[in-house]
Amino acid sequence: MIECQNVSVRYGNDVKALDSVSFKLEGPSITGIIGPNGAGKSTLLKAILHIIPSTGSSQIDGQPSNSQLKNVAYVEQKSAIDYTFPITVEECVSLGTYPQVGLFKRLSRNEWHEVHDALEAVGLEKMASRQISELSGGQFQRVLIARCLVQDASLIFLDEPFVGIDSVSEGIIMDILRKLRDAGKTILIVHHDLNKVPDYFDQVLILNRELIAIGSTEETFTKENLRAAYGNQLLSIGGEASDR
Repeated sequence: MIECQNVSVRYGNDVKALDSVSFKLEGPSITGIIGPNGAGKSTLLKAILHIIPSTGSSQIDGQPSNSQLKNVAYVEQKSAIDYTFPITVEECVSLGTYPQVGLFKRLSRNEWHEVHDALEAVGLEKMASRQISELSGGQFQRVLIARCLVQDASLIFLDEPFVGIDSVSEGIIMDILRKLRDAGKTILIVHHDLNKVPDYFDQVLILNRELIAIGSTEETFTKENLRAAYGNQLLSIGGEASDR
C-alpha cells in the first residue's frame, strides 16, 4: 500500500508543484496518474521516492517511503536518460540486480541467467551485446522494463513509458505489466493518452497540483473529473470517459 498525507512540493520561485496531496493506494493494481501538463504527475513520484524535497509524509506498506526504496523499481522519462552512455543492453538490465547484490560486485551465474530471462521476456535476447545507443526508443523502453523484472520489486513506478515508442513495444510492455500485476505487483504509470486509459488501468489518480480524484477507472475516469483537472484543454485531448 502507498499512502501520502499532505504531500506538497514548492519550486524555488515559490510556485506550488503539488499542494497537500493525500491518498491511499491499494494493490496489486495498475494505476494511471493523469492530468494536464504541469499538473505535478512526475513530481508526485519523485516526492514519494525522496528524489526531490517535499513536505508532508509518504509511506509504503506502513513504513516511511525512504526506508522502502529497495522495494521500488523506478523508470524515469527517457528524455532524462543518456543514451550515449557506453553500456550494453545486458549490462543495463543487470543494474536491476544492484539493490540486492550491491554496486561493484560481480554477478553470479544465476543472476546473469535472470538478466537473460528478462531480456527474453521483452523479446530482446538477441540484442544483449548491443550498445544501448543502437536501440530504437521502443526497444530501449523494453530494456528498462527488463531491468524492473530483474529487480523484482513489489512496486513499479513508470514515468511516461509510452512516449515516443512503437505500438509493438507498447503492446509487449502492457502485456508484461498485466502479468506483473497478476503476480502481486503494484504499478504506477504517469500517462498522457486519455484514449487508452480504460484499457490500460485498473485505477486512476487524477491530478492538477492537487488531487482531483482517485479510484477505480470505471468510477473515476469521468467527464466531470476530467473537466475539473483539464478545464478547457479537455476538448482537444479526447478520451473515452464515462458520462458523469
